[in-house]
Amino acid sequence: MGKIWKYIDKPLLIVTVILFIFGLIMVFSASNVTAYMSYAASPYNYFIKQGIFLLIGFILSLIMIRFTTKSYGLFSWGLLLISTASLVVVLLIGSAKNNSVSWFDFGKFSLQPSEFVKVITIIFLAHYYDTNSKKLTTWTRCLFPIGICAGIAILIFLQPDLGTTIIYVAIVGAIFFAVPIKKEIKTKLFLTGVGLIICMVLVFLGSGKTVILERQLERFNFLNPCDRILDTGNQVCNCYIAMNNGGLTGVGLGNSTQKYLYLPEPYTDFIFAIIVEELGVITGIILILAYIFILFRILLIGRKSPNNRGATICYGIAAYIFLHIAINLMGIMGLMPMTGVPLPFMSYGGSFTICLIAALTMVQRVSVENGLLKEKGGKHA
Repeated sequence: MGKIWKYIDKPLLIVTVILFIFGLIMVFSASNVTAYMSYAASPYNYFIKQGIFLLIGFILSLIMIRFTTKSYGLFSWGLLLISTASLVVVLLIGSAKNNSVSWFDFGKFSLQPSEFVKVITIIFLAHYYDTNSKKLTTWTRCLFPIGICAGIAILIFLQPDLGTTIIYVAIVGAIFFAVPIKKEIKTKLFLTGVGLIICMVLVFLGSGKTVILERQLERFNFLNPCDRILDTGNQVCNCYIAMNNGGLTGVGLGNSTQKYLYLPEPYTDFIFAIIVEELGVITGIILILAYIFILFRILLIGRKSPNNRGATICYGIAAYIFLHIAINLMGIMGLMPMTGVPLPFMSYGGSFTICLIAALTMVQRVSVENGLLKEKGGKHA
């Protein structure tokens, strides 16, 4: 364990720990009113649960950091099969939440399989493209894992969970274009994908039908939300009010007014608005800068990796975190439709929190292997 600690990326570790602690504080601040007024009748309900999620994630990270990235890859096939099967089962017996059947309900806790499949897919693709790096000359070899991921994306879309589907497809796409595949194959696949999307749009426009639900289409009417404050613009407009209330320095920790049932579940998708209201725009900017620093450190570790496996893991996880940040913040600021995507380190949620810790642990394992390899001066395993 001594050498593992020696080569862990300390700046990344320190910033992520600070953000997790800050996020736990903000979950309590944003959720105490809702928790007190709910069946739980305790202001500490979500705070305690989030603390348990963090503890589970910490224990998992202590286990994961001891395994090599090569071991992750060997486990990925089985994990991908289990997670894919769980996506099928959740469609049959899962619990509905926010109009999506995405959850297994276990009483006080619930599990969202689609969150786990994102991280597992990153490992799977990194392992596949690394072990087949010398054989990536044919369409079949290059697109075999993409076909598997396309099936998984369809299962997520059927829940229906548009936000998670978008993130999943974007992660897979980012990894595909990052791995060392012939440019010709990448270009043809890109053009083929664009062509299929255009054809699907034309077919649905011609038939007057769409695969997107009416409530999902309504989200695309996201401009000028305060003109529709009593309808579809209610959530975003209340985010504006919260951030305007905060000003530069905020109204004080715990003093938010928008968490008093103006924003639904303010401790999840809308927690950034509560952070700005209570602690000000300056704190919001510092948080965004912290996100940029984390992404920079992850990409730096990936760039230093001497093998495709480590680099792909880092690039995939950077894409995973960036997409969650970008989609959440752009939705809150009215720059794109709200899709129910949690904000990394801040939002309440067990599945996402545990997956995020697991993803960051994998990045740290790549950092450890980079250091060990440099120390030995040998070739990667």
